[in-house]
Amino acid sequence: MQYDASLAGLSRWRIGGPADAVVTPRTRRELVETVAYLRSRDVRHVVIGDGSNLLFDDAGFRGVVVRTGQALDGFEIVGGGVVRAGAGLWVPCFVRNVIDNALSGAVHAIGIPGRLGGLVVMNGGSQRRGIGDNVVSVDVLDHDGVERRIPRDALDFSYRASRLQTSGAVVLAAEFAFEPGDRTAMQQEAIAILRSRRAKFPRVRQNCGSVFVSDPALYAMIGPPGLAIERAGLKGLRRGGAQISPDHANFIVNNGDALSADVLALIAIARDRVAALTGIRMLAEVRHLDPFGGLRPAHEVCGSADAASQEPDNHERLVRNS
Repeated sequence: MQYDASLAGLSRWRIGGPADAVVTPRTRRELVETVAYLRSRDVRHVVIGDGSNLLFDDAGFRGVVVRTGQALDGFEIVGGGVVRAGAGLWVPCFVRNVIDNALSGAVHAIGIPGRLGGLVVMNGGSQRRGIGDNVVSVDVLDHDGVERRIPRDALDFSYRASRLQTSGAVVLAAEFAFEPGDRTAMQQEAIAILRSRRAKFPRVRQNCGSVFVSDPALYAMIGPPGLAIERAGLKGLRRGGAQISPDHANFIVNNGDALSADVLALIAIARDRVAALTGIRMLAEVRHLDPFGGLRPAHEVCGSADAASQEPDNHERLVRNS
C-alpha cells in the first residue's frame, strides 16, 4: 500500500495529482478480497489496469486506486481454439501467445499498449476491428462481491464499446475463440503492424494513444479522427504543456508539464472545430477520472473540468492506520 501516491506515475500521459492510496494485489484472490474489503467499508475506490486509456485529474483521487497488474496475468490454451487469459495480461504479450499457438484473429491488437481487461471493456483493436469479435465469455467481480461469468451475448459489444463500460463490474479474466492460422504469416503481419505504428504514431513524448473514437459518418466524409483534426487546422496546437501531436493528430502529447486541464481543453477545441467543419461531434475513447470517483468519457467533462477540480472535498482522506 502506498499513501499519497502520484497518479502521474501510473499514467501513460504522466499526468495526475495524488491518490489517497494505491494498492497492487499479488494474486486474483488478493484482488477480490481487497475490493470486497473496500466495498464493505464504503471506501471510495477505482480498479485500473495499465492506465493507458485514462486521464487522471490534476486534483488527484480521494480514494484508493487498485491496480490489477500481475494479479491477473495468466494465459492458457483451453483447446479447440479457445484461449483463457487474465485481465492483467499485457496486450502485446497476449497477442504473441495467441500467434505462437498458431491461432488467428488477434494480430490486429499487437501494437496496443495496456492490459487485456481494458481491451475487452473498450472492445479495443485496430484496423477497425475489435477484440469483442473473439470473446466467448468474461469473468467479473460484480457490485455484490460475487464472481460471475458473463456470456458474450450479454455484453453488447459495438465499435469501441461494451456494456462493461457502465456496469461497474471488475473484469477478472476472459475466454476467446480463435481460428487456426499460419504462424509465420501472422508473425510477419505483426511486425508490419508494429513498423507502421512506429512510423505514424508519436513515440518520444508521453501520450495515451488514440484520443477519439472513429465515427463511421466522419470516416465516410473525411476519414479517421486524426485526419479530420488535421483538416480543421489543429495539428500541432498547444495548450499549456499539452499538444495535439504534430506526428498524428488523434494523439495528444505531454511536452513535459501538461495538466489534465490542458488535455481537456484540447479535446474540447478539437471537437468544436471538427463539428464546425463536418457537423459531427467526435466522441473521446479516453476516460477521465475525477477526484471523487466519476469515470466518464473525457468529452463529457470538458466543459466542467475546472468546476470538478474545485468541488468541496467531503471525503475524509485515508490515514495510515485506516
